[in-house]
Amino acid sequence: MNYGKMPWFVQDLLSYGHWTDYGKMPYFIQQETLVPGRVYTQLLELAQDQYGYVTPDDARAAGIDPLRLQDLARRGLAERLGHGLYRIPLVPRTGLDQYMEATLWPQGVHGVLSHETALDLHELSDVNPAKIHLTVPADYRVRRAVPKLYVLHHRDLDDVDVTLHEGIPIVTPYRAILDGIEAHLGPRLLDQAIENATQRGLLPRDQLAELKQRLKEPVPA
Repeated sequence: MNYGKMPWFVQDLLSYGHWTDYGKMPYFIQQETLVPGRVYTQLLELAQDQYGYVTPDDARAAGIDPLRLQDLARRGLAERLGHGLYRIPLVPRTGLDQYMEATLWPQGVHGVLSHETALDLHELSDVNPAKIHLTVPADYRVRRAVPKLYVLHHRDLDDVDVTLHEGIPIVTPYRAILDGIEAHLGPRLLDQAIENATQRGLLPRDQLAELKQRLKEPVPA
């Protein structure tokens, strides 16, 4: 512990051996001795698996009081990005950060990258989405303003429809193409996506046949 950064009365209590076990210290003294400490280390480990991001739900699942995230933010050890979302600056930024942040934006559930965003990240077509498309459960209720960068789609995805892209939840190539068909994406982009997915062995025969059949179906008026 760095005693020099603590108030004099805390230094005296610790130096005289009043508490040698961190867990037995009064809460206010625990706060003073968080420099940064065990909790920070635990949260950092969680954040490293999520591009630096961590939520109160993550903390709670790890047995950590979510209020400790606020404590870290006050000390400059974490950045508060919005309601229920923090980032540990020690984790280096990457070009994929915005996608992980998007999947963590919905509270209580994790979003899944989908539609044009998934086609783009899977490198299946020349689609160039201006926004990040995100699928959330069908019964998910949006209780706050959706950032302008996000487009939410409501659907209950099966486990077989979800995979990971560099550790970030994303729909499979098959589901992404199916999303594109249902969203009436341009035929050229859809044909390109199917061709690329086929050449790379990403579509089993039954899925390929289904996608081609869906493309033949008339577009609803």
